[in-house]
Amino acid sequence: MPNSIRPGDVLADRYRLVDLLAESEGGRFWRAHDKVLQRHVALHVIDADDERAPGLLEAARQSATVPDRRLLRVLDADQVDGLTYVVNEWGSGHSLDVMLADEGPLATRRAAWLVSEVAASLAAAHAVGVAHGRLVPENVIVDRSGSVRIIGFSVDAALHGLPPGRVSTDVADLGGLLYCALTGRWPGVSRSSVPAAPQEHGRLLRPRQVRAGIPRTLDLLCDAVVNPYAVPSSRDGHDLTTAQGIRDALTDFVGDPSGMAEAEVTSRERREGSRGQETARMPVLPPLAEMPEPEPEAEEVPGPVSAPVSDPVDESVPDDAAITSTHDQLPGAAPTPAATPSVDLPTQAGLPIFDDATDDVSWLTARAEKAPPPPPFEPHPERPLFAPDPEDGQPVRKTRPSAATGSRDYWPWDTSTGTGTGAVPVPDEDEDDEVPGRSWLRLAFGILAALVLLVAVLVAYNLGRGKTPLGAEPDDSSSSSAKGTPVASSTPITTLTASDFDPQGDPPEENPDLAPLAVDGDATTAWRTMTYDQNMGPGGLKTGVGLTIDLGESHDVSEVDLTLVGAATGVSIYVTDTAPTGVRGLTPAASVTAAARQRVPLDEPVTGRYVTVWLTSLPQIAGGYRGEIAEVGVRG
Repeated sequence: MPNSIRPGDVLADRYRLVDLLAESEGGRFWRAHDKVLQRHVALHVIDADDERAPGLLEAARQSATVPDRRLLRVLDADQVDGLTYVVNEWGSGHSLDVMLADEGPLATRRAAWLVSEVAASLAAAHAVGVAHGRLVPENVIVDRSGSVRIIGFSVDAALHGLPPGRVSTDVADLGGLLYCALTGRWPGVSRSSVPAAPQEHGRLLRPRQVRAGIPRTLDLLCDAVVNPYAVPSSRDGHDLTTAQGIRDALTDFVGDPSGMAEAEVTSRERREGSRGQETARMPVLPPLAEMPEPEPEAEEVPGPVSAPVSDPVDESVPDDAAITSTHDQLPGAAPTPAATPSVDLPTQAGLPIFDDATDDVSWLTARAEKAPPPPPFEPHPERPLFAPDPEDGQPVRKTRPSAATGSRDYWPWDTSTGTGTGAVPVPDEDEDDEVPGRSWLRLAFGILAALVLLVAVLVAYNLGRGKTPLGAEPDDSSSSSAKGTPVASSTPITTLTASDFDPQGDPPEENPDLAPLAVDGDATTAWRTMTYDQNMGPGGLKTGVGLTIDLGESHDVSEVDLTLVGAATGVSIYVTDTAPTGVRGLTPAASVTAAARQRVPLDEPVTGRYVTVWLTSLPQIAGGYRGEIAEVGVRG
């Protein structure tokens, strides 16, 4: 990392560095100002020679393909002046670890809603084959509008040197986020500054064993995700091994989420307003069964919906539906005032007041005295019917240029002297020098000139970028002739033979009898992998599997045509002169996430005889993970 980089420097002639927020492991995290869009951005910078640089740029490209409003989007990524940088949206708010440190564990419905928002984003990303890779409380924030936002999607994992596509790690960390929000302890796979969750005999304790009053529904959900080998991974028809299944389960628990974001804003304003002051405790609401019914004729004011608890509780510790303040159950907390008997409460409709900090509830009572009426409106100022009299010696209106013509038409309210009539003559229509409509013609000509100038600027700008005058991409022939380079057309290579490539298998075979189907010219036949319980990658049984295509002799390879079966599949292309025995130490000529039929151009043409199609991530099917290649074509 160059030592000269410091606040005030401008990176890529656009991003002015403002504050150095963090620095570790050769990387720096800056708050920067975008001079083009005039806004603050988050900037990650590492040395271009760092081994993480290629993975960081690829992670930025993958993150930009996920269309979700909750992600702090990647705005730019490039290499310049020996540095590799990634630019993200700037988000302001409180991260989950800070919220837990300030407030303690969250209320159950609030925690379920927050994690369901994160799960919805992960489900959308996993559907296109992209994973966050490091989902910790520090990377989940609630912004000033009460919305949940996710930081560092794919990019944070790349900066920590973690491999991409860790979907199973995302699911485990998602369960850890719910566990952490409910208990204040972190059980996830990724490392976090939040205190670790307690264990017993190598097994994480259930949330109800850490904090009293957690509903059984959320307790069993957390246990199924963070202890996947101890309890069933499916509950109430929801597959808890996927982000979508966890999101559906939490959505069923939360119910109608209306008002949750507004409640977060109110909670934040209350915390900021009372910081440094003693927090007033709200009186405890009596149990729901003892609450008096409101009078029928009184209009009931709707309040926040209570979290449903589907399973009956057979333990001595009650659920959230039966207690009013979970904080009061924690060691060292102040005792909760005794509930007021229901017979002492007035039977009237009221507005419940919820305290998010303590989960206490009080009721807004009616005023003892009628509110005073609002003050009357100030009277409108008097406006005279006629114009005020002029000052002494001044005319009411100035004389027009044609006043001396002696016309018999007069202008009213004129007290000037001249002809002795006391009025100003109005000029005849034929004596007026101003042509009617001339001002509109001048305005129209001005607008037309401005439009012509704007069109000329746009045409010059498009031509300067190498595009057509209308901004479209030029034809290959015209662009090539403009640059003075010949147009190179790729030609397919026809002498292809395919064999399976499974160097990490025992035995090293992967359906070898189906390998010729990948080059037979028939897209209805395909070579396929075996069905795996886990996906490829560091967390799986293998890092990859694939096919080796023999071209018969050495060729210049510029493109590879792939026809895949199923959802998005991670693919890396290798070109070698000799038949490969493994991919360790080889540099991929191209790496993509492809689905259906796709042409993969190599970063630059490579000469070799053997083309290896290496599958690094398989699509999920019923019962596991499996990849299929219907056709492989090679172009020189």
